[in-house]
Amino acid sequence: MALTIVKSQLMSASEIDRTLVRLAHEILEQTKDLNQLAFIGIRRRGVPLAQRLAAKIASLENREVPVGILDINLYRDDLSTVGPKPQLNATEIPFDVTGKDIILMDDVLYTGRTIRASLDALFDHGRPSRVQLLVLIDRGHRELPIEARYVGRTVQTSDVEIIEVKFREIDEMEKVLLCERASETA
Repeated sequence: MALTIVKSQLMSASEIDRTLVRLAHEILEQTKDLNQLAFIGIRRRGVPLAQRLAAKIASLENREVPVGILDINLYRDDLSTVGPKPQLNATEIPFDVTGKDIILMDDVLYTGRTIRASLDALFDHGRPSRVQLLVLIDRGHRELPIEARYVGRTVQTSDVEIIEVKFREIDEMEKVLLCERASETA
């Protein structure tokens, strides 16, 4: 496993929360029919993002937004380079996606390959009327023509830099870090 060196902290817990409040307001402003709105978090860190935004909208609008969880491991185009055997976690979408206005959520948008795989997986569950993308961090370097509609923060990175998003629900800490891959010979 490659080691990383932390270069800087990009967001604190309070900055993440303020960003999510702003994103919740943007979603409400841009959504024509809240009754058709549903969130799907890409497993792993897209899930707490979707759950938190659903909670923020519930507190603002006094209405529940359905939240689903999408596992894309079998849809990745880099399975042979990820490891010997993909780890399967259940996709949990407790609603019919057909006709819904889906906002797909992930922590970091990089090459676009995760989102392409997510779209394949999502459309295996039905045909939404619209799919938009929300990411906490857009770091550039796209390899596919994919763009997020809702972006928490845009961070220009180099190819050796990595964005690490840490959420309490998964990592027991809350922050966004800019890291750099440590050289293999170090």
